[in-house]
Amino acid sequence: MSVTTFHPLARLLHWLMALLILAMLFIGVSMVGDLSTRHPLLVELHKATGLALLVLVVLRIALRLSLAHPPLPRTLPPLQRLAAGASHVLLYLLMLAMPLLGWAMLSAGGYPRPLQLPAIAPHDLQLYAILRQAHGWAGYVLFATVLLHLAAALMHALVHRDGVLRSMWPGPLGRRS
Repeated sequence: MSVTTFHPLARLLHWLMALLILAMLFIGVSMVGDLSTRHPLLVELHKATGLALLVLVVLRIALRLSLAHPPLPRTLPPLQRLAAGASHVLLYLLMLAMPLLGWAMLSAGGYPRPLQLPAIAPHDLQLYAILRQAHGWAGYVLFATVLLHLAAALMHALVHRDGVLRSMWPGPLGRRS
């Protein structure tokens, strides 16, 4: 018998990470042009949340690979199935890449890292500039991918009404009947 909802821990991680990712995107955009007294706080919050997201995405990948999850609806056309799979792979890659790019960027720039983590890139200001730009562009791609993910979830919930959103929704709506 196939499962109809995601495991409660998978749902918890999904929604926790969704909130943290949105917070990170807005913190990241806010801190870039902010040279006020709140800038150091935003930077430290960004670093700590990025590290937390790195740990959570590794846990989430492990859960995704080890727990059964609901299949996509059979009524979904093949091209949409392919798009759903590709968008999930892209989301996971970006969720891994963003904190790793940030960590490498801090390393290359010679900046302090959260929890005194070791450097993962050599101290090199040219490399720092490249990584900073890559981190920024990856953030824009992540934001666009999150918006597409949200649009697809709403399409499944409001137009198709096929249970896809319900399978990940927390609480009673996400539980089996």
